[in-house]
Amino acid sequence: MITGVVRRREAVIVLALRGPRRRPLEINAVVDTGYTGWLTLPPALIAAVGLRWYSFGRGVMADGSINFHDVYVGKVIWDGRERRVRVNELDGDPLVGMALLRGYDVRLQVRGRGRVTIKKLPRPRRREQ
Repeated sequence: MITGVVRRREAVIVLALRGPRRRPLEINAVVDTGYTGWLTLPPALIAAVGLRWYSFGRGVMADGSINFHDVYVGKVIWDGRERRVRVNELDGDPLVGMALLRGYDVRLQVRGRGRVTIKKLPRPRRREQ
């Protein structure tokens, strides 16, 4: 289970980032259900962790504008396990998107210092024939 807290009307969790041959770096990241990707990080954090460049990306921002950005490959410690993720380079606070949250139940107590809990969903049972 992953836990966090609501601060200034944002659900914030702590993530440990890992790049090649480097110790994990802990950061605060905002849970953003409007973001469909994995993770966004500003250029300074990408450089600090030493992430490997992967490709160019294109995204539609909340205001409808189109953004072109670099995409990197990194690792995060997610629910106690190391997980490979794609990281979009964007200025601003780190964001956790829906691709990283897939398969998890996200619960928010939307109030000052409210709890954020992210738990793995059970696998769906297969239908018997």
